[in-house]
Amino acid sequence: MASLSLISPQSPSSTLRHNSFTGTRLPSIFLRNPTIRIRSTTPSIKAFSAPVPSALTQDELKKLAADKAVEYVKSGMVLGLGTGSTAAFVVAKLGELLSSGQLTNIVGVPTSKRTEEQALSLNIPLSTLDDHPHIDLAIDGADEVDPNLDLVKGRGGALLREKMVEAASDKFVVVVDDSKLVSGLGGSGLAMPVEVVQFCWKYNLVRLQELFKEEGVDAKLRLDGNGKPYVTDNSNYIVDLYFKTPIRDSAAAGKEIAAFEGVVEHGLFLDMTTAVIIAGKEGVSVKSK
Repeated sequence: MASLSLISPQSPSSTLRHNSFTGTRLPSIFLRNPTIRIRSTTPSIKAFSAPVPSALTQDELKKLAADKAVEYVKSGMVLGLGTGSTAAFVVAKLGELLSSGQLTNIVGVPTSKRTEEQALSLNIPLSTLDDHPHIDLAIDGADEVDPNLDLVKGRGGALLREKMVEAASDKFVVVVDDSKLVSGLGGSGLAMPVEVVQFCWKYNLVRLQELFKEEGVDAKLRLDGNGKPYVTDNSNYIVDLYFKTPIRDSAAAGKEIAAFEGVVEHGLFLDMTTAVIIAGKEGVSVKSK
């Protein structure tokens, strides 16, 4: 099988993108499928920042960013509730505001069983996409954020439900600490998850490995704490892709991955973000399109 090349500096179709985090310019990838179009420009991003106390822990930074994100919430909203350590701070804050009466008539649509359990323990009313297919606002964390405000998500295993809920939302606010910022998706060297059906999972793992063969990507089946295959809330497996270099065109890579039969969803969340709230030593900043 031909592989998907991440970088081809001499390709006449290559374009350059400005990296607003580092100031460098990154070449787009050479496309194996010439029908896939490359986004050639970075959208305008507005930023807001506020100072924070120094010497805060990563959890304290996450909590600051989560508190800022909850400012987007208004009474009467249907909310998509994300999954993960940062999203847990958001859910906890929503529970406080509901308990105190500062927020009323909120309905949450959780993206995982874990989030559902936390929300129920805080007496947050819950529903599903079946009953509330239109969501006003979703708030969630991310594993990586690039200068275009595109994301890698799903290292917590909830990528399918997260993408479904967040795609159904009018606004999607992402909450991270500054360790999640990358020059290009896959740039952290950590997992970019792909959810696959259990049937012949190894077949798809090999195909995913082959797709990025020239880049030396490692494809590994995710295991749980007992060394058995990790099973998602949807009874699927996860194949984690470890990139040695950032993905230069995530849209092309996402389309190639999604085209495989047996792939349920991937962790590239593209063109979905309304705003990213970032907590770091320099303060809390908001980047929005």
